[in-house]
Amino acid sequence: MPRVLLIEDDAAVRDGVTLALRRRGHEVAAAASGEEGLETLPAFRPDIVLLDLMLPGKDGFEVCRLIRAERQLPIIMLTARGDDLDVVLGLEAGADDYIVKPARGEVLEARIRAVLRRTALPADGAPAAAEPGPAPVETYGELAIDRAGLVVAKGGQDLALAPSEMKLLLFLSATPGQVFSRQQLLEHVWEHSYHGDARLVDACVMRLRTKIEDTPRSPRYVQTVRGFGYRFGPL
Repeated sequence: MPRVLLIEDDAAVRDGVTLALRRRGHEVAAAASGEEGLETLPAFRPDIVLLDLMLPGKDGFEVCRLIRAERQLPIIMLTARGDDLDVVLGLEAGADDYIVKPARGEVLEARIRAVLRRTALPADGAPAAAEPGPAPVETYGELAIDRAGLVVAKGGQDLALAPSEMKLLLFLSATPGQVFSRQQLLEHVWEHSYHGDARLVDACVMRLRTKIEDTPRSPRYVQTVRGFGYRFGPL
């Protein structure tokens, strides 16, 4: 079962989430502050982080950015209210998904599994088996996409893409020129659509553009089709 690092300052919420996840077989390390969570991270080696936004000291936004600067670990934000600004800022900081508290154990479990499925590799850490022979690396302008190795490079330099960014790019680039609505992307990339939550898509597109585009405001690769959604190219 996935190892979960929970960073939450509210003791009641922390205990409730920890108990709910342990009942479902997860190994959980719980931290009461951002600083404690960052200290716990290297030794515990979690598969995913549940991160409260409103933390004392280093808040969840800063903790998210610090984690993202060093590793591409799936992060789900926990927010006490469905505050649009908090959610958007958290997604822009690098979170893959969010959950509004209080959340039932089955909701936590479903979101954790959905996020991890998006970036799952076999147990040995190797990419899934492909067709016989080496899979070609796809090249689009300066962008090179190795689907088998889950590596994206620009101008010969590997890019550090967060899990959702990688999955979104792989999905869009599989059919260059085809337009996908936000709802379609939620269903295929985030594997849920029950809130029609376009913020997940828009924030991920924005983060991805800062990494792959020369000029994010004039994107060449991930383009907006106004009134419809997004597409990859045409270049």
